[in-house]
Amino acid sequence: MMLVDQKELYVLAFNFTHLDIDHSRSFGLITRNPKLVQEAGRLFNADTKRQVYKPGHAKFLVSPVNAREELAAFVKGAKKELLIYDPKVSDRAILRLLNERLRAGVEIRVIGHVSGGRLPSRELKRMRLHTRVMIRDRRQAFLGSQSLRQLELDARREIGVIFRDRSAIAALLRVFKEDWAASEPAKRDAASDRLATKTAKKVAKVVRNNISAGPVVKQVVKAVRQKADKKLTKEVEQTVKAAVKVAIGDSVKKATKEAVKTIANTALEPEVAGGQKR
Repeated sequence: MMLVDQKELYVLAFNFTHLDIDHSRSFGLITRNPKLVQEAGRLFNADTKRQVYKPGHAKFLVSPVNAREELAAFVKGAKKELLIYDPKVSDRAILRLLNERLRAGVEIRVIGHVSGGRLPSRELKRMRLHTRVMIRDRRQAFLGSQSLRQLELDARREIGVIFRDRSAIAALLRVFKEDWAASEPAKRDAASDRLATKTAKKVAKVVRNNISAGPVVKQVVKAVRQKADKKLTKEVEQTVKAAVKVAIGDSVKKATKEAVKTIANTALEPEVAGGQKR
């Protein structure tokens, strides 16, 4: 996010790096909407002063404050079509909503990776994918830095906006159509993925029941306090704690799933006889 002279708001789904700007698919939005500009200023002032930010505009999405609620409502509101750019769609609650919309007859297409492999998706092949965008019914769009995954919805400061600008949405639709046509269907190792997901859930449950994240959380909070050289606000401490817990859970699930998939793919490989698969 960038504010210019308290008049223009730049919402960018990319970083100021050579890789993001010149070699990645991403988008940005420039707006002079006074309410959005004012809300962005309120957020910036609150964060720089380490004060609690309270959302004041439903179209200005901030993680971990109102982004989950507003993005869930955005998905629920899809009637005919929902087009998504997202490197990693994995949040369980959001996935449930997307699958509900799919069963209700909404056409959903995702450029990026989707956990579970149930939604129509393709992998962007022409370049690196770094944007987070949703286009709903060709009339409204979301653009921001939040991926539809728990860490970015619940434990990080991420920013996005929902808008209706016709020309901007038309441009997004044109690029999405080109990228979809040039991309390949996401690979689905159905059998191994089901086994890996099921096993990862079981392992994560065992970890949650038998290993306390408390000591790790305390160490991280202590380290952050020392780094900041001051007492942390309650909001910051809660954010740190949430981030650590999510990171531990994600690490366990990811490591378990990858290990099981590797083993499962080997086990499910057709037998080889005389150098040929049967």
